[in-house]
Amino acid sequence: MSLQTSPESVSAHEEERPYLILVRYGELALKGKNRGFFERRLASNIRSACEGISKLRVELHRGRIMVWPEQRAERVARRLQDVMGIQSVSRARGVPLDPDQIAEAGLFSVSAALEERPIDEVQTFRVATRRGNKSFPMTSNELDRYVADRVLPELDSRLKVQLKGADLVLGIEVREKNAFLFTERLPGPGGLPVGTLGHVLCLLSGGIDSPVAAWMAMKRGCRVSYVTYHSSPYIGEASRKKVIDLVRSLAQYQPTSQLFIVPFTKCQEAIRDFAPERYRTVLYRRMMQRIATRLARRNRCGALVTARASVRSRARRLKISPASKRPAGSPFSARSSQWTSRTL
Repeated sequence: MSLQTSPESVSAHEEERPYLILVRYGELALKGKNRGFFERRLASNIRSACEGISKLRVELHRGRIMVWPEQRAERVARRLQDVMGIQSVSRARGVPLDPDQIAEAGLFSVSAALEERPIDEVQTFRVATRRGNKSFPMTSNELDRYVADRVLPELDSRLKVQLKGADLVLGIEVREKNAFLFTERLPGPGGLPVGTLGHVLCLLSGGIDSPVAAWMAMKRGCRVSYVTYHSSPYIGEASRKKVIDLVRSLAQYQPTSQLFIVPFTKCQEAIRDFAPERYRTVLYRRMMQRIATRLARRNRCGALVTARASVRSRARRLKISPASKRPAGSPFSARSSQWTSRTL
């Protein structure tokens, strides 16, 4: 796998593999002089995510990342839906900048898309062109009409023009030396690429709130490691397995994941035996955070992530924890209690 930054061109490599994955990103495009760092990290995460599926050629272009898989293009596109930083992906076909070839490829793409839809239903249809190459002789509206005039007569019985909210949209992106056509736009998680905002440690329980907190931290660019506490025999093996399964589910959103399982029985028994009952819960949590701090320091984690999203707590913003002497906060801190309830 190699990363190349080069102008778009129709090469023999591209002709042999008509399908590519067109990757769009959102807020990453707002970055300034450090934008290249974010783009390179996203390209690296794309390659890591597709290991075992297909070999890739990844190219950085202005405003887009183009992924050329050797095989399994559809599976690669679905996999990229889980890569943080990606706004949407499309499996596209590249053709030269010739209106007739664009129209011919458009007819092929629409026909292929209709084969996957009920044959007895009329589909509303439109063409949507984005002309990044301003030297192309036709405007976006002119190319829309030109391609539609070729497609509609051939498929008139199955298509009906509708410019807003169409069932089937033929997208065309006119770039420097290629035009790319697609009929589907698969949504991604958005956010920033994992690894661009440092390394954090998430205190993970068996509930749903802490995995959501970890996912949201990843979406903001953090690489997340996990710590959980196991008090055998007071807590059964099923609880430990549940946390492991949660980490496996979250692992698809970042290149690597690490879980620390801390035996907590002796700490719990000592607090039970020597502390007043009304302080036990507070002391359990404080000890867990102190252990997490040691692990964070050892693994160079810059902060702790928790899921304390209680509406009564005014400590949901990022702060220095007295128990850890390290920043500790919840990704829910900027959200309302209603949003948190709907998400969880």
